[in-house]
Amino acid sequence: MYNGVMYSRLLKIEDEKSLFLFGPRGTGKSTWVKMRFPGALFVDLLESDIYARLLASPWLLESLIPPGFTDYIVIDEIQRIPELLNEVHRLIEGKKHKFILLGSSARKLRKRGTNLLAGRALSYTMHPLTAEELGGDFNLDASIKFGHLPMACAETSPEKYLSSYVKTYLREEVLQEGLTRNLAAFSRFLEAASFSQASVLGVSDVARECNVNRKVVENYFSILQDLLIATQVPVFTKKAKRRMTARPKFFFFDVGVYRAIRPMGPMDMPEQIDGAAIETLFLQELRAVNDYYDLGYDIYYWRTSNYIEVDFVIYGKRGIIAFELKRSGKYQNKDLRSLKIFLKDYPIAKAFLIYGGSRRLFSKDGIEIMPFEDCIKNLRNILRDD
Repeated sequence: MYNGVMYSRLLKIEDEKSLFLFGPRGTGKSTWVKMRFPGALFVDLLESDIYARLLASPWLLESLIPPGFTDYIVIDEIQRIPELLNEVHRLIEGKKHKFILLGSSARKLRKRGTNLLAGRALSYTMHPLTAEELGGDFNLDASIKFGHLPMACAETSPEKYLSSYVKTYLREEVLQEGLTRNLAAFSRFLEAASFSQASVLGVSDVARECNVNRKVVENYFSILQDLLIATQVPVFTKKAKRRMTARPKFFFFDVGVYRAIRPMGPMDMPEQIDGAAIETLFLQELRAVNDYYDLGYDIYYWRTSNYIEVDFVIYGKRGIIAFELKRSGKYQNKDLRSLKIFLKDYPIAKAFLIYGGSRRLFSKDGIEIMPFEDCIKNLRNILRDD
């Protein structure tokens, strides 16, 4: 339930086991857990009183648990007090309690003890909503503009929500974690990074754009990934027959967040921004469907040193699938060129040209030409080869 609107999530977990549930703030972790486990004990580390008590004395966690309690104990924003993991570990082992540990950052946990729970807590990820979860509320034009954060989909003014999300949450999270003291420089960096959305990442270019030292910018990019706000897609180089580029592509995790960060002016070309938005939305869907259905794919892009590029390549035990995205409502034979070259190198792959038209077509080269909306609505079946 988000602002009175109900969306059923695809996430499935194994009951009776402790778990981590990671995801950026705003993806709906807390809401989902409260709906899924109404009898759980909820410990919210965003509450100042609870936070102060447990920060000073992590062992007080046990005193919050009623005698004989057997349901899940949920700790929200666990990364705020990594030392609690020692207590969680003790209570799992000694008292047989079950925990759901919610986190919007893996940075501190990775540094200070997540491995203590290895084998005792499964790990899951909550993504923005998918087209399948939105169901009849899915609207491609709205998705490209505002993304799929649950509140952005449920709010009557998604622009205001997204603006607030960027201005308040992103900057507050960075300050909370003590990741930088120069918030003005970080804000300039966020805007500069938005120009790299869905592009091959040039750290030096971003550093020049925001007038920040290159090493600082490298650290800022690491912060975005640690906070789950951004991801980098590596180049597919397995058994490469050509000379390949080496640098990854950069993406903010949600298209609405990207557009809220991206400054707009009279010299900006809408088609360039829309192109990055389309790629971002498609990547969101790929990541979510791959995780929720446990498909086991790794996600790449393919780009040769002479700039022949395929937007996404997924690789796993189920096979290789290549996707090239075009915003246009019509396609031309030249739009198939990069996929044809890819198929020469990887003939066992399946290839899709995803475009803005309405007809599903097939080329003589075995490339399926599919409307964008049809593709993301049926992505689960495509990836599972149903």
